[in-house]
Amino acid sequence: MFFHPMDILIFIAFGISLWAQFKVKGNFSKFSDVLCSSQLTGAEVARRILDRNGLYDVPVEVVPGTLTDHYDPINRVVRLSEPVYYGRSISAVSVASHEVGHAIQHKERYGALVLRHRMFPVVNFTSGIAPFLLIAGFLMQSLNLLGLGIIFFSFAVAFQLITLPVEFNASSRAKNIMVAEGIIRNDEEHGVNKVLNAAALTYVAAALISLFELLKFVMIFFQSNDE
Repeated sequence: MFFHPMDILIFIAFGISLWAQFKVKGNFSKFSDVLCSSQLTGAEVARRILDRNGLYDVPVEVVPGTLTDHYDPINRVVRLSEPVYYGRSISAVSVASHEVGHAIQHKERYGALVLRHRMFPVVNFTSGIAPFLLIAGFLMQSLNLLGLGIIFFSFAVAFQLITLPVEFNASSRAKNIMVAEGIIRNDEEHGVNKVLNAAALTYVAAALISLFELLKFVMIFFQSNDE
């Protein structure tokens, strides 16, 4: 039987993922048209927050594209997309503050972030091999290969689950800092929440898809073992 009961949950999670991506783009676009009261650019906001936290040596760079913003923990660089780097909107300052939140986590050695960094080399290796082991296990009807594939795939799932508190914590830091620094007014928090919460939902959906897929493989493994 090719259809498995867990596929229903996977399809639901996949639907949530598509909806979340739509909300991210929609909210980012909507609040990109709303000028922030401080009228600071995303780059200026990032630089101010970094300096306030003693991260003078962490540069802020512009990268091409939209929603390509990220913090590079290896080179310790905050990279902002052009709409965020140059923008003075609610979307721009929200995303910039979120990425700086990761830099502050790095400085403070935030537990979940440290664990994610340590896991990355292992996950980078296991996630590349897991699909081949799973496919080989099914085709060859080998429980050993299937079991090994499940173990390798579980590292990727664990990595995504650990990513959730990292992202939520960065967003929480961003909101608190923006209010404390006078970057946004209290009445602008609604727009900030819309932008950051939609982005966080994409990570939740991705984690759910992977978790349900893992549970599906585990159930198939034990059912095959009983047979």
